[in-house]
Amino acid sequence: MKNDVYWMKYALYFAKLAKNSGEIPVGAIIVKNNQIISFGNNNSIKKNDPTAHAEIIALRKAGKYLKNYRLLNTTMYVTLEPCLMCSGAIIISRISRLVFSTYNKKSNSIGSFIDLLGIYKINHKIRINSGILKKECTNIIKKFFSLKRK
Repeated sequence: MKNDVYWMKYALYFAKLAKNSGEIPVGAIIVKNNQIISFGNNNSIKKNDPTAHAEIIALRKAGKYLKNYRLLNTTMYVTLEPCLMCSGAIIISRISRLVFSTYNKKSNSIGSFIDLLGIYKINHKIRINSGILKKECTNIIKKFFSLKRK
């Protein structure tokens, strides 16, 4: 868990970058062999691209870095529970482990809305850990949307 806190701080850094550019503050990193191999932050608004989520950006960069679409023996750290699209991409990428901070009970797909990764017919199982730096990651999201509503 100590390592999870360490790496989640990096994902939170990228969430802050997203917030500072007016994007929903979500950040993601992918770690292999105790080294960051890719990162991403939400960029859908700036790029006018509904798929430019932090997770998708990090997955694309990791695939290029590893020269393989299968990201075996990697861990993704993300500040918010992945959506349905990102969860599907995580499954296809064959990431070994997913660590996220906070659940989004309205639309995400790892247990709070639908448990995509828990469907038994999916042939790739991903180990999941949640709640890492929950207070910090929840606060950045809440503050972002609170300011948007004003």
